[in-house]
Amino acid sequence: MTSHFADRLFEAVKTKKTCLTVGLDPVYSRLPSAIRNHLQMNDEFDVDAAVDAIFDFCTQTMRIVAPMVPAIKMNIAFFEKYLWEGIEAYYALISEADDLGLEVIGDVKRGDVGHTAEFYASAHLENPELTGLEDTLVPDAITVNGYSGVDGIEPFAETATKQGKGVFVLVRTSNPSAADIQDFSDANGIKMYEKMADIVNQVADKKDRIGAKGYSNIGMVVGGTSPDVTSALRTRYKKIWFLIPGYGSQGASAADCIRFCKTDGTGALVNASRSIIYAYEKPKYKDQYGDDWKRCIEQAVIDAKVDLANAMQTKL
Repeated sequence: MTSHFADRLFEAVKTKKTCLTVGLDPVYSRLPSAIRNHLQMNDEFDVDAAVDAIFDFCTQTMRIVAPMVPAIKMNIAFFEKYLWEGIEAYYALISEADDLGLEVIGDVKRGDVGHTAEFYASAHLENPELTGLEDTLVPDAITVNGYSGVDGIEPFAETATKQGKGVFVLVRTSNPSAADIQDFSDANGIKMYEKMADIVNQVADKKDRIGAKGYSNIGMVVGGTSPDVTSALRTRYKKIWFLIPGYGSQGASAADCIRFCKTDGTGALVNASRSIIYAYEKPKYKDQYGDDWKRCIEQAVIDAKVDLANAMQTKL
């Protein structure tokens, strides 16, 4: 029997004792000099060299963070830049992450209706059975743009449920201009993001989508940068896992983000990308560890875990 994504996530968060998730958004020009100066990886305009450098960096980073966090979030855009070579690296890294015991969220933000949505869902949530692709793995969950409504979410939800996977639907994003559209109210005062959250919950709150721990495999993406407008969502939707971007480089504090955690620490994944994977650029870590970029990343994860844990204690 296929295991339930929300149950796996629950156990992973409990085991690692944190809601912290690390995002992989690799940019060649920001990679450690030790990688960029390597004889076979020192040309960002050579696709093989650039992809090898990014793959090496992401692999080593995952090995550092795997003992400490329950999941990683891989933004496919940073791999699509390199076309088919980048996509190959993306899927190869998913296999690496699976070997390390990490839950993998593919940040793909796909969205459409009908057969197109079904094929998107198949591509990103269904481990292929095609000859030659038997060893290829897809993410444990993906992000989806639900602007098309239920018709644009259900195909992803159905595939995810059959495959033991998950879906996180964009509800209230972390970018500064999100409020211009997502906080727009109708005649009854209901904001667009509130309506989207209700639609997502309709899809999520079905018997076959609720795991043994009480959570649905269909979750919501809600930015940690808007605590004043989104705090009620945790109380309103008790069966939802929230994926929370915005912590760290985008300015959301630990207190802003852990609002989506329940008192047992579950129910939310707080994502940090640049503040973790480029920690070696910060004087705070560089002064302490010099050119040892791996120690910088390791310490940044430890510090973020402590920050979130302290915020959780204050909340309790």
